[in-house]
Amino acid sequence: GAEGLFVALGAGLAALSHPLLYVKLLVQVGHEPLPPTVGRNVLGRKVLYLPGFFTYARHIVEVDGKKGLFRGLTPRLVSSTLSTITRGSVKKAFPLEDMEHVSNKDDVKTSFRKVVKETSHEMMMQCASRVVSHPLHVISMRCMVQFVGREVKYSGVFSAIGRILKEEGILGFFVGLVPHILGDVIFLWCCNLLAHFINTYAVDDNFSQASVIRSYTKFVMGIAVSMLTYPFLLVGDLMAVNNCGLRAGLPPYAPAFTSWIHCWRYLRDQGQLFRGSSLLFRRAPASCFPMD
Repeated sequence: GAEGLFVALGAGLAALSHPLLYVKLLVQVGHEPLPPTVGRNVLGRKVLYLPGFFTYARHIVEVDGKKGLFRGLTPRLVSSTLSTITRGSVKKAFPLEDMEHVSNKDDVKTSFRKVVKETSHEMMMQCASRVVSHPLHVISMRCMVQFVGREVKYSGVFSAIGRILKEEGILGFFVGLVPHILGDVIFLWCCNLLAHFINTYAVDDNFSQASVIRSYTKFVMGIAVSMLTYPFLLVGDLMAVNNCGLRAGLPPYAPAFTSWIHCWRYLRDQGQLFRGSSLLFRRAPASCFPMD
């Protein structure tokens, strides 16, 4: 019952957040169908802004209707379900009851050992769920970027599975997996260890609100670390659609990458490693869009 509830909640959140993820992916691949607009920054200087989420989403609705905002949702829901079930299965195989949780009564050495053990457990669950759900993630990404070239190559989950098997083999389901896993692992360890050290050395036990601050430390660290690991997410998503026969994965959007490291270096050289990280205030390079 509890597992079914988690699956339902995960599916609901995936459906609600899908338009946001859809727009983010189109921005990640570099699809800019709308011209930039002139605005002013905090200093009052004229700057060019690319369309934000709401303007971009409105454009998708104008082209494909409201249902168009949910292109690629079905494989994403399957991916979310597989991820939730896998995490639950790993928890059953390695019960949390066998884990020692960090307590304020622990000394520094003991609490650090427990954090390492808990993080290792989280990492195992995350890696397992990522591997199992990644094939459907790839299909979902490809369904969505068909908006760029108006293709219908990936029209359903089963037909997409057959096409990938035929054209790319089994490895085609796992393109972009490595950077995603690396990003997950780096995020977990940095977030948990930073939160632990801050709670241990920076938060004074004599402070009346110490417990409240500690409860939010991990959340704040998660936001900060997610920005640092964003390039791994970007590279993983681009590799999922690169050179698969869709316009969004071919020049001029991107060259045919030989590996995710090639993709990373290309984005780094272009100064685009954080492309799509913000969907509200997106400044356009003045050199690309000169103001006459």
